Amino acid sequence: MKKKTTLFNIKDLVVYFFVAGTGAAVQIVTGSFFRNYTEYSTSVSLGYIVSAFVGFVLTKMFAFDARNTSKTKREMIKFGIVVIISYAITVGFATLTLNLFHSVNPNNYIIAIPFSWTPKKFNEINVTEATSTLVGMGFSFVSNFILHKTFTFRSTGFYDRAKAALNLGKN
Repeated sequence: MKKKTTLFNIKDLVVYFFVAGTGAAVQIVTGSFFRNYTEYSTSVSLGYIVSAFVGFVLTKMFAFDARNTSKTKREMIKFGIVVIISYAITVGFATLTLNLFHSVNPNNYIIAIPFSWTPKKFNEINVTEATSTLVGMGFSFVSNFILHKTFTFRSTGFYDRAKAALNLGKN
């Protein structure tokens, strides 16, 4: 008999918080790197894409007891669907927040970092953009937890129905 779990049990929430925190760190570092070469929305997008790959591996291994399942292919597809939804949430809320900040004050708040061994463009933190990114990531954290717990790493029948509808079954 399969044990029933609640949506917000403390163990899953704590483990997911650390897994998502690692993904968030990857997203921030990667996005910050790309921000030196691209505009804001593109850098947030690129950071998100890189962190999605890290997120799948860590979520499968450590969150929701999915490490030993034999359904990795279907979990990857379902994870990809959640990533698309989460991407829209992350970039949408980050951009909306940045626009709201700029409507109040069109200037960015910048903090200089005194590292003499790095190029000048790497020595500043745009606090306005970083805060906007964190807001987008916060909204996405909540939706991701719920979707991964109830959809990605749970047998819902969605994958089998989609496979049948697309005639991708074994011939």
